[in-house]
Order: sequence, then C-alpha cells, then structure tokens
Amino acid sequence: MNRRLSLFNVTSLVLGFAFLYLPILLLVVYSFNGSRLVTVWGGFSTQWYAALFRNQALMEAAWVTLRIAFLSAGMATVLGTLAALALTRYGRFPGRTLFTGMVYAPMVMPEVITGLSLLLFFVAVDLDRGFWTITLAHTTLTMCFVTVVVQSRLMTFDRSLEEAAMDLGAPPLRTFFAVTLPLIAPSIVAGFLLAFTLSLDDLVIASFNTGPGATTLPIKIYSQVRLGLSPEINAASTILIGLVTLGVISATLISKRSVLRSRRNV
Repeated sequence: MNRRLSLFNVTSLVLGFAFLYLPILLLVVYSFNGSRLVTVWGGFSTQWYAALFRNQALMEAAWVTLRIAFLSAGMATVLGTLAALALTRYGRFPGRTLFTGMVYAPMVMPEVITGLSLLLFFVAVDLDRGFWTITLAHTTLTMCFVTVVVQSRLMTFDRSLEEAAMDLGAPPLRTFFAVTLPLIAPSIVAGFLLAFTLSLDDLVIASFNTGPGATTLPIKIYSQVRLGLSPEINAASTILIGLVTLGVISATLISKRSVLRSRRNV
C-alpha cells in the first residue's frame, strides 16, 4: 500500500514538474539553436545571444527594465521595512486593520485589477505615463512581499538585545541602526531580491502604466512574439529566466539563513 502510494506520488510529482518546466527547458535549449527556424534544430550555436546584444531596441528595453527594477525594489524595500516595523512593534493602533489590508491587498489582488486601478489613479492626478508610473506601480506591487519577509524576521527577533542597548544609553534611533538593522539585514536583502525579480518579469501591470520611451523587456518580447517567433527572443527570455531564478534562489537562501541564525540565538 505504501509502495503504491509512493509510486503514485513520485509519478504525480514528475508529471507536474514536467508540465510546469518542460516548456521553459525547451525554450532554453532552442535559444542555442543554430537554425533561424525556431522549431527546427540546426546544431548548437550562441549566435543568437550575440545578435541579441546587437539588437538596439531589445537592449534599450532591457536597460529600462533594470532601472525600473532597481528603483522600485529599493523603494519597496524601504516602505516594506517600515510597514513591517509598524505591524510588529506598535501593537494595536487606530486603523491597524485597514492598514494591514491595504499593505497586503496587492498580494492577493489580480494584476489586471491592480494595473487598471493604478492607471485610473495616474490619469486622475494627471501624471504622464512612462518610466516613473511603471516604477511607482511596481513599488505598489512588490512592497507587500517585502513586508511579509521582514515581518516574519521581526516576529522572531529577540527584543532583549534592543532593550540592553537602550539600557546602556543608546537612543532608539541609534539602537535601530546599530542593533536591529544588522540583525534583520538578511531579510531586508531577501525582500529586495524578491521585489527585484517580481519587477523584472512583470508584464500586466507595466503594460497598463507604460508610456513613450518606457518599454520594458517583457513588453518588448510580448509585442515581438505576436508578430512571430525569433531566436533572439529565445535568448532574451533565457537571460530573463536566469536572472529571475537567481534572484529567487538568492532571496530564499538568505531568508533561510536568517531564520536559522535567529533559532540558534534563541
């Protein structure tokens, strides 16, 4: 009975992972295809990566995407850390329930609704759509993820360390920068990397809030795929997948190390 159940679980797991990741694996493999025909294997070649870096339009879109990702992740990290501190350190305060719902709403809300609502907001305040509207939209999307990561670390934080620093005469602000911030730094870095990867591959929200001169790489790839597949698109998608995977793995490892350190200190 256990063997049959184990075999069933393994089979289901293999089929599930194959369904999810086999198309991605094929895309990566065909990015090294020497043939111009995307679906016909013509031998191993890296020519399309070289062609990708010569494609001025794609490189400009990639540069815009990286700038937006860094700026939005930075702002989301600061705001998310402050929100996590407010939720864990100030207990119950007037409007806490509403504040919590507003912080976590972008996490559970469909991206179409988030993108459309932000578009209506930018139109209402007469803000021209472009680089900064995408940056603000991505900050709104990713801030809640930073809050969750940092809040989970603060909930297991040993408050006696802060109390000891203040008993020795350190003011609250100095205690935060000298004691609290170094101890929660791994979770902040993990939140930044997670926010960066979410911004890097976002398509829906960016497409609602984009404007002239602010075409991100996912939007550029999507617009070119609609006209036909190109080997350069496979190469660009492979690089994007690699960056997102690296960011997610790094954020996960840093977050796990932070949890393990907190458990050892306890």
